[in-house]
Amino acid sequence: MSLLIASLSFYLVVAATVVGAVIAVAARNIFHNVLGLALSLIGVAGLFLYLNSPFVALMQILIYVGAITIAICFAIMLSQPLYLPAPPRNPLKIQGAAFGAGLVFIFLGLLTRQTLWTPAAERVNDWSITTIGHYLLNQYVVIFELISLLLLVAMLGAIVTARGGRGSA
Repeated sequence: MSLLIASLSFYLVVAATVVGAVIAVAARNIFHNVLGLALSLIGVAGLFLYLNSPFVALMQILIYVGAITIAICFAIMLSQPLYLPAPPRNPLKIQGAAFGAGLVFIFLGLLTRQTLWTPAAERVNDWSITTIGHYLLNQYVVIFELISLLLLVAMLGAIVTARGGRGSA
């Protein structure tokens, strides 16, 4: 019975992640895009919890769901009002974005297939600040730097979106 509940909860988290991602990409209203992104990011945090990584799940919620979603909300507040008609989407940009997303999906799929996954029971259960700092500065330094780069790009994107909405490019 507990295995059934665990499987159902996993599929519920995956469904929330995928539905949030689809809403984030497909919605025409920018505020709905942000809500879909937040739902998807919360789902990813749930996946990290399912993988027995509570620290990464907490950082996912604090950094991505909290900080980036708030930055995007500021960009929405500074951008063009929603009652004005939205400009038509450029099909070339849509195809380019789909191609880029497909490449990332293929790369992550290949990376997932080639990764040697270890069961959670064999991992270290010491989650002290010292251990986390050691992991972040030694074993996961590339991921740590990529997260900081992603935060920088998100802030720059929020600034560009906010500036573009007021007509002062």
